[in-house]
Amino acid sequence: MKNKGACRAAFLDRDGVLIRAIVRAGKPYPPASLAEMEILPGVVEACTTLHEAGFLLIVISNQPDVARGTQRREVVEEINQALCSRLPLDDIRVCYHDDADHCSCRKPEPGLLLQAARDWDVDLSVSFMVGDRWKDVLAGRRAGCMTVFLDHGYAEKEPDGADHRASSLAEAVDWMLRHCKNPTKEK
Repeated sequence: MKNKGACRAAFLDRDGVLIRAIVRAGKPYPPASLAEMEILPGVVEACTTLHEAGFLLIVISNQPDVARGTQRREVVEEINQALCSRLPLDDIRVCYHDDADHCSCRKPEPGLLLQAARDWDVDLSVSFMVGDRWKDVLAGRRAGCMTVFLDHGYAEKEPDGADHRASSLAEAVDWMLRHCKNPTKEK
């Protein structure tokens, strides 16, 4: 359903933001099945708070294991459907490509955010991208959004230039709502 007039959105990564990432050797991986999916503590309330504050909630997720042949697209869609039934999400956008595909929809490229913004009439300058990896933050910056990095201490590159760093979606939402009330305030 399209909204009338430009609106604001919270673009949310899936694994590590909404649901628990499976961490092996310091690197996050998506759950392998619906049975492994676990919505993180505070996510239902955080999403409800954002939605009630007038944000569209749009999931932006890289799922390269489909291209790599280690995950079936049907399993990704089953997990996404379960999320839609439990959270007030407006849309889920997924890139099923791997880095070698050089597509414009795979984060850190902003393609999925830009397409969702066009489809939903989103004003990117008053919207946020929330993610737990450097690719999420860079995609949000490239799209013109404010960015929040959820730091889970992964053993990988950290993002440069996130507008805010938090440890949970609930903490991120508190900052986002305060920032909307007073956007000139410091990080």
